[in-house]
Amino acid sequence: MRKKLFMLCGINSERKLIVDLLAILFGIGSWLGINSVYVQLPLLVGNAPEGWNLPSYLVVVIQLGNIGPLLYTAALRIKTFRDSYLIITLLVLGSCAAMATAFVYDQTVHVFGEQRSVPLFITVFVLALVGCTSSVLFMPYMGRFKGIYLITYLIGEGFSGFMPSIVALIQGIGGNAECRLVNGTDPNEPPQYTSYTPPPRFGTRPYFIVSSVILAISMVAFVLLERLSVCRREYAAVSIGNGNNYAYEPSTPNDEECRTQSEKPSAPAKGSMDRTTYLLLMGLISIMCLFGNGFFPSIQSYSCLPYGNVAYHLTVTLSSMANPVACFLAFFVQKNSVRSIVALSVVFVPFAAYALTTSITSPDPPLMHNVLGDILVVACWTLLVGLVSYIRLAITTLLRCEGGQTLVWVGVASQLGSLVGSLLSFTLVNYTDTFEQYYPC
Repeated sequence: MRKKLFMLCGINSERKLIVDLLAILFGIGSWLGINSVYVQLPLLVGNAPEGWNLPSYLVVVIQLGNIGPLLYTAALRIKTFRDSYLIITLLVLGSCAAMATAFVYDQTVHVFGEQRSVPLFITVFVLALVGCTSSVLFMPYMGRFKGIYLITYLIGEGFSGFMPSIVALIQGIGGNAECRLVNGTDPNEPPQYTSYTPPPRFGTRPYFIVSSVILAISMVAFVLLERLSVCRREYAAVSIGNGNNYAYEPSTPNDEECRTQSEKPSAPAKGSMDRTTYLLLMGLISIMCLFGNGFFPSIQSYSCLPYGNVAYHLTVTLSSMANPVACFLAFFVQKNSVRSIVALSVVFVPFAAYALTTSITSPDPPLMHNVLGDILVVACWTLLVGLVSYIRLAITTLLRCEGGQTLVWVGVASQLGSLVGSLLSFTLVNYTDTFEQYYPC
């Protein structure tokens, strides 16, 4: 019965569901901390002294987390160590940072004559250290398993955005801002209004406490993935060197997509893929991360908030859900091709153009105060994030067969693109008049 069900769903009946479950839970811990902060932005920007510029600050702080991959890469050249110990340390650190965020997110420090959300920046940096390092540590670790489990890990990585979104939907945003008269009924005084936003069902503190618990569960799942014998039996036929430096044997029967690997699979771009295609895919994934992880998150508030808090809240939560949905769809796609990846990259362009248009035209974007405008901006951002997620996954699965070090370079290319995008957006948001804030009153 189970075999027939697997065949009906297009799932390999030889897989172990316990490994799938643990891989998903492990993947959730990769970016859950950072995604929790992003999903909570509709509430954070209203109280933070940085206001609508808060996302641009956070994106730069998150990119500082790239010091983790740099230190990890440097350490591999100095000594041999077990990656599992470092992964456990990072997940524990992430859980503690999420718990700390619950108690310091609204604290400020006087810096250079202005109040700044320094405690929040510090905890977000620690969460970013976990996320950024996961790109060159967590995903390559999963590369030592059979290829069928890399996609389930990436589904878990997608769920790192889905789960905070579910919690945020339950939490709610309270509603759109209202203008309320505050200076009484004296006819001799000009009317003065203040913006009022109804409160959510529960606050930011319980939200981050839940995130901390989920990160702790992810750590436990990894320990089981590392220790259980049933999981170790699901390793692909690989030779593991220092850290994540390993190569697949060309005759592995359970990894058919990697069967054509050459006799020297450890050499990048000289396996089953030519150098031009290899560089094209690396360039594409870097560009996708430049826009998807670096540039667009910084300007999302300018694109969505003029349509109201509800539209912004739905955009953030649904776009976070688009990530795991795209990964889940890829679960049923048996084979990706370079041509399909390029085609999807072209489809990405009009959605990116509309998102950029709505942010540049703030505080008066197209179809403002119109239900159609709300629907379009939410749908645009949701599809935009979904396309970026699917393209990244498709590229990763194609490059996986080039060996363990290639997955490390995929992580490096992803973080490099994200860094460039964050610096570009930070400069445009904070030092130019390209983006303007909308004031309801």
